[in-house]
Amino acid sequence: MHQKGESSGQGDEVDERRHYNTREQMSAPTLRAAAYVRMSTEHQQYSTQNQLNAIQEYALHRGIEIVKLYEDEGKSGLRLEGRDALKQLLRDVENGQANFELVLVYDVSRWGRFQDPDESASYEIRCKQGGVHVRYCAEQFENDGSPVSSIIKSVKRTMAGEYSRELGIKVFGGQSRLISLGFRQGGSAGFGLRRQLIDVAGSPKGLLSRGEHKCIQTDRVILVPGPESEQNIVRFIYKKFVEEGRSEQEIAGLLNQQGIRTDLDRLWTRGTVHQILINEKYIGNNVWNRTSFKLKQEHVRNPCSEWIRAEGVFKPIVEYVLFVAAQSIIASRSERMSDDQMLDALRKLFARCGYLSGMVIDESEDCPSSSAYQSRFGSLVRSYSLIGYQPNRDFRYVEENRQLRTLYPLVVQGAISNIRELGGHVVIDAKTELITVNEEFTISLVLSRCRITPAGSLRWVVRFDSGLAPDITVVVRMAVGNELALDYYLLPAMDMLVSRLRLAERNEAGLDAYRFDNLDALFHLAQRVPIRDLH
Repeated sequence: MHQKGESSGQGDEVDERRHYNTREQMSAPTLRAAAYVRMSTEHQQYSTQNQLNAIQEYALHRGIEIVKLYEDEGKSGLRLEGRDALKQLLRDVENGQANFELVLVYDVSRWGRFQDPDESASYEIRCKQGGVHVRYCAEQFENDGSPVSSIIKSVKRTMAGEYSRELGIKVFGGQSRLISLGFRQGGSAGFGLRRQLIDVAGSPKGLLSRGEHKCIQTDRVILVPGPESEQNIVRFIYKKFVEEGRSEQEIAGLLNQQGIRTDLDRLWTRGTVHQILINEKYIGNNVWNRTSFKLKQEHVRNPCSEWIRAEGVFKPIVEYVLFVAAQSIIASRSERMSDDQMLDALRKLFARCGYLSGMVIDESEDCPSSSAYQSRFGSLVRSYSLIGYQPNRDFRYVEENRQLRTLYPLVVQGAISNIRELGGHVVIDAKTELITVNEEFTISLVLSRCRITPAGSLRWVVRFDSGLAPDITVVVRMAVGNELALDYYLLPAMDMLVSRLRLAERNEAGLDAYRFDNLDALFHLAQRVPIRDLH
């Protein structure tokens, strides 16, 4: 099973048709090399093909044979995370699998724009320790280890990182100006709203669906009211909360009883209702920079003083007086509590859940809202520190989850192919992605990310979507690295009475009885054993 685009990201044997083997060299090859190229979205002039052409020219005049290509397309140079090709290169070198003595890179910035120049140097040193030297083909210095080249290279690394910092400041200024003009800067519209695409003259061009983006640079996006039915539900939430004194949890229950789903087609929760009650976009305000991820170093919640706000730039769907009343009610709930009481509630929530986040806090009936903690203590991070909780700052899971989303369609297609090979009839619901087999039972596929605990053991967390109600859930446990499937669990719905399941490397015998090493064995069983007997 392979990921989409794996051939370009994991290091490919070079194609002779693309002239990576330089048989037309001016002299016979004396050294073997790998080429590493990277393109980030802000550097279209540094296309990977242009880099490769320069690298080939460099190799041609020096009798170097290029035998492998590592390619990261559309990847930021700020961090190693997400750069699968560079990580594969380092693994090949350190595992003794590199069949080359050199790595050819266009210039220092293509190796990376790391904010710490020492980080850039560390990856080069790892190659050097493995017997592989890095050369920069378009630089005016030879990377030969001499004092002069080391000084120039250090300056170049610093300049590469500084460019990203300067660019970040310019981009932030531009985005802030667009916010003040009433234009949306990313993110989904939310329940009851839609994203409207407009041209440079402000004329509407159409609504953007989820996942769609503008394709013309001068176009802009604004928020407009969604279907009247959704607008009425938003007003229903506010009126129940303000006029009838219903809690977020009660309102969520009412909506679920009526069969109303969120904009993500999920059940309503206390947290999703709370988010509608506190979001200023429902009164027409454009608010941005609540959180930031500058230079991809650390994702933080910004204090209210740093938010960028433009008031009354969208058409509101909730009356201003009603919105203010809702904020007053939410604020009064925490005003009745002392600092110690609020922190004690947060401490108990942490003990119960094992971790904290804004959504975890908003989902708790026993805690003030996350916005109340930000208002009282300045930020959520400071609130955490006051109870001795240090949030996990390892955000590799973001990249891993993105990787799993890319892998998911391939897993689904592989499962469908296996069932059809067994003679089964398969229909897949485009909206829910449920697989119906032989018009008899439904299957839901769930990919579970492999996590490594501080003690070094492996854990998997499986979240079931109860709203789909499949007959069978197939859990794909990912191996370390989350690039390949480790094994599979076939879990009948009648046995799964929980919304979340934690798996270890070895589980109780009853649960491990549902484990299979491959999809073939799993679907052979599904074909031969009636669903009613799978419990």
